[in-house]
Amino acid sequence: MSLVWTLVATFLYAEIIVVLLLVLPVASPYKWNRLFKSKFLAMLAQQAHIYFFVVMFVLVLFLLEAIREMRKYSNHEGTGEVHLNVEMQHSMRLFRAQRNFYISGFSIFLVLVIRRLVALISAQANLLAQSEASMKQAQSATAAARSLMDDKKTDKAKEATEDNTLNELNKLRERVQELTSELNREKKDKEAVKSQAESINREYDRLTEEYSKLQKQITIGAVGTKDD
Repeated sequence: MSLVWTLVATFLYAEIIVVLLLVLPVASPYKWNRLFKSKFLAMLAQQAHIYFFVVMFVLVLFLLEAIREMRKYSNHEGTGEVHLNVEMQHSMRLFRAQRNFYISGFSIFLVLVIRRLVALISAQANLLAQSEASMKQAQSATAAARSLMDDKKTDKAKEATEDNTLNELNKLRERVQELTSELNREKKDKEAVKSQAESINREYDRLTEEYSKLQKQITIGAVGTKDD
C-alpha cells in the first residue's frame, strides 16, 4: 500500500474509533456537549465547514481515482500469449483498486456519520437541558398552585387564579411532552446511526477477510508459478 493510501486507511481507522466513542455509552450527552463547546474546538468550529469540504474534496478525488483504476484493470482481457505473472499483476492491481475504492468510500460515509452524530448529540444535550428546566418550572408552578389553593380568598379570585395556574400548567405540560417526543426522536436517530456504524464494521471485517484470502491465493499462485 502506498504512503497516500496508508494515510487514507489510517484516517478511516481513526473515523471508526471516533464513531465507536460517540455511539458507545462512554460519556453522557452533557459531557460531549461541553467537549464540543470547549475553547479549542470552538476555535476549530469557526472554520469547521472549510475543513469539512476540504476533507470531502480530497476523499472524493481518491474515490474517483480508485474508480478509474478499477475500470482500467477491469477492461483488461488476457490472452494465451500473456505470461501468467502479467495476469497476476493485473489481478493484484485490480484488487488494490477495489480495496482503495472501499477505503475511500467508507471514509466519505463515516465523515458524514460523524458530522451527523455530533449534531445529534449536541441537540440531545440541549433538549435534555430544556426538559429539565421545563420540569422545574412545572414543579414550581404546581407548588405555587397548591399554595394559592390553600389561601382563603373570594370565590371569584380563586377561580381566576386557578384558571390561570391551570393554563400555565397545561402549557408547561404540553411543552414537556413536545420536548420528550423530540428527545425520543433524537434517540431513535442516534440508534439508527449506531446500527449503520455496526453494519459498516461488519462489512469492513468481511472485506478484510476477503483481502486475506485473496493474498493467500496470490501467494499460492506465485509459488506454483515459480515451481513451473
